[in-house]
Amino acid sequence: MKKLSKAIAALASAAAMAFTATASVMPVDYNELATAKAVDTNNDDWLHAEGSRLYDMNGNEVWLTGANWFGFNCSENCVHYLWSADVDDVLKEVADRGINVIRFPISTELLVSWMEGTPNPVSSVSGNADPAFTINPDFVLEDGKTLKDSMQIFDIIMQKCKKYGIKAFIDIHSPHSDNSGHNYNLWYGKAGVTTEVWIETLVWLADKYKNDDTLIGYDLKNEPHGKGQEGDEAAKWDGSTDENNWAYAATKCAEAILDVNPNALIFVEGVEQSMSGAMEGDYWGMPDRRDNSPYIGAWWGGNFRGAREYPIVPKQGTSQIVYSPHDYGPSVYAQTWFDKDFTEQTLLDDYWYDTWAWINAEDVAPELIGEWGGHMEGDNLKWMLLLRDYMIKNHINHTFWCLNTNSGDTGGLWDSLGFQQGTGTTIDWNEPKYEMFEESLWQTLSSGKYIGLDHEVALGANGLSLGDFYANYANSEGSNLDGGKKGSGGGGTVTKPAGTTTTKPATTTTTTKPTTTTKKTTTTTKNTTTTTAPVETEPVATTTASSDIATLIGDANCDGTVSIADAAAIYQAIGNADKYSLSETGSANADCCNPGGGITAADALAIQKFDAKLIETLPVEE
Repeated sequence: MKKLSKAIAALASAAAMAFTATASVMPVDYNELATAKAVDTNNDDWLHAEGSRLYDMNGNEVWLTGANWFGFNCSENCVHYLWSADVDDVLKEVADRGINVIRFPISTELLVSWMEGTPNPVSSVSGNADPAFTINPDFVLEDGKTLKDSMQIFDIIMQKCKKYGIKAFIDIHSPHSDNSGHNYNLWYGKAGVTTEVWIETLVWLADKYKNDDTLIGYDLKNEPHGKGQEGDEAAKWDGSTDENNWAYAATKCAEAILDVNPNALIFVEGVEQSMSGAMEGDYWGMPDRRDNSPYIGAWWGGNFRGAREYPIVPKQGTSQIVYSPHDYGPSVYAQTWFDKDFTEQTLLDDYWYDTWAWINAEDVAPELIGEWGGHMEGDNLKWMLLLRDYMIKNHINHTFWCLNTNSGDTGGLWDSLGFQQGTGTTIDWNEPKYEMFEESLWQTLSSGKYIGLDHEVALGANGLSLGDFYANYANSEGSNLDGGKKGSGGGGTVTKPAGTTTTKPATTTTTTKPTTTTKKTTTTTKNTTTTTAPVETEPVATTTASSDIATLIGDANCDGTVSIADAAAIYQAIGNADKYSLSETGSANADCCNPGGGITAADALAIQKFDAKLIETLPVEE
């Protein structure tokens, strides 16, 4: 998959900032910087895998139920919204709401700057160069004027996570720092990042944090993807040593990290396409066929079919390996498995099971759905409820996409954040979405206390430490783990497609080919979606404009619809006109905010508002 619009609103937000910090950087001796330490310094919260479950050092099951907070992957080099919110206030409320782990997207380019001792500056934390403005006083050096750098701020955020009983792991979202970097296929090839540099930076960070169990693991690369016919430019999963073979690269990287921190969890995502076995002689890189395609598609990062024959088996063993698919609903893209009145069983039959669910169901390894989420409407809400309940029943770990408000094609758990001196941060949560999501958080059965992953520090105001839960609640009240049970063992049931085997594959088994159709399930960005809601429920984009060549105002990519993909096309054209120029008609259509004023970010923002039904018509005058 991918959502071109995931960070589009982030671009608009960043462009609109009037408070970019530009203070000079003071010299820092990074050899003297202490690794994050706070309340719990026992370093006893590391986790490991046995079969499809994760356990603590005492052999008690744990359940990672969290959310994403992006920004370290972006050009601002810091999680978003700390320009208008206090980090203590935010993390305290996240813990109070029961989120026990946060996935932090980050770029390799930023890690390179940390490793080399010249951390890139933060440009998304407002006003702290002014000593009278103290939203995040911890982010300012002792002079009261100079903003700390991105690595120092990351370390502070890890300290704050520890303080409130939250665990964290990073996700290499792209090689380069880019608000739309997730669109790039591979873990190398941008900003001077090679496979060796990618591994080196992760090893460096794992070594830096090897004695701090706040940072429990490493998601090696967000959504490796690309279509088979792209050949070397696309991520594949096979038994080769080719640089674009994700299975080979992930195994090498896992081994290098585990050499310096054998306790770290290694999260491995899937790819986009796998070979279908449709015809003898088919090969990766061959042209696609309209019928009987050589490729089977999935969401970006979602395809684990290749892991049956080529599992991730580091030299240290598999006790730290967690497979991490991403899964989305029809509001992101109308995949073929949503064409019917879908149910949990049809989703398993048509997509989930053979693509990723077999790993958990056949007790191969734990899974963490690294991204899921979306808008609370229609079939997308139906899909979210089905996936949520499936994860609860089957003890599948997960991190919801996302906390941020500025994910254009999914929205966030937050609607807005604001800070007022003397009273602190106000967070407006999207309460219906949080209520839906909250049922999938690890909690006690009757008292509803949220269960953390730290043995000593309770998870927020209504939470428990892991030690407290297993000492005083597990055998009496129990938890909603596996859909409700007591004690530390046992498992949920899985409804499998008819005819599916449940034998755990050995590392030398041959590929189990799908028994269902080999028709390609195309995964593209949303601008190819042709389904629309009934006309009476949709805003109206006028089909006339000041330019004679305009055909549908807002339709920048000229696909016949007005959607968030048109905003993406505008942002791309603004950022790199040579590569992403709009057609003459598209340019006329794109000029939808203050027509005649030229194409700007305001046009993209107007389309986003139109897509979200915040405005009823295009064009608009502002």
